[in-house]
Amino acid sequence: MSDMIIVANEVQKTFRTGTVEVHALRGIDLEVARGEMVAIMGPSGCGKTTLLNCLSGLDEFDEGEVFIEDANIRKMNDRKRTTYRAERMGFVFQTFNLLPVLTAVENVELPLLVSGVRPGEARKRALAALADVSLSDRVQHRPAELSGGQRQRVTIARALVNQPAIVWADEPTGNLDSKASADVLALMRTLNRERKQTLVIVTHDPLIGAACDRIVRMEDGRIVADGQPEPAAPGEPSVAPEVAPA
Repeated sequence: MSDMIIVANEVQKTFRTGTVEVHALRGIDLEVARGEMVAIMGPSGCGKTTLLNCLSGLDEFDEGEVFIEDANIRKMNDRKRTTYRAERMGFVFQTFNLLPVLTAVENVELPLLVSGVRPGEARKRALAALADVSLSDRVQHRPAELSGGQRQRVTIARALVNQPAIVWADEPTGNLDSKASADVLALMRTLNRERKQTLVIVTHDPLIGAACDRIVRMEDGRIVADGQPEPAAPGEPSVAPEVAPA
């Protein structure tokens, strides 16, 4: 098995509305190693979220190839791609996407139940995932009873409950205040280091970029830079503090 968990070759994506064409991705080449934590950064509209959606199989692309764990996702049919995402990928979004009528543990166990895991086993794994994100005392709370940072940690627990190969995150701190953002970032960095979890994060947040192993910068549908974060200025932390989530 390759050391590269993600390999993208010449990926192109164009959105068409009537006579208008928007070239969202213009021949993207990208590799991500197992266990890397990679930030995708750039101005709004540059193609960051489109790239994440195409790499993860959430969206189709026009040209090129994407291999995840050596599997060519472009050659999968819709059903196989959906199953693969459910079993091998986790997703964290800015808007949390939690069901308001369900408790934290019910939200986390839902993807397991949909995948056919027995209810008792699903509940056990959901409780363990919530413990991993320091929410054992909030398992019976509904999203409206949780802070923004706590809701995002429920989302992270849900993303991790299947023990995925990759976690994709789209602006995971976009709706959080600075304290909650720092806590969520510290949690993601800890999961990456302790579990060797691969994370690909679309973000505008410079703290997230500084905490990652690499920053991939995009402009106008192209990758314009790919390398390690720049050292922090004197007196500034290069990463968010590794504190226990509040």
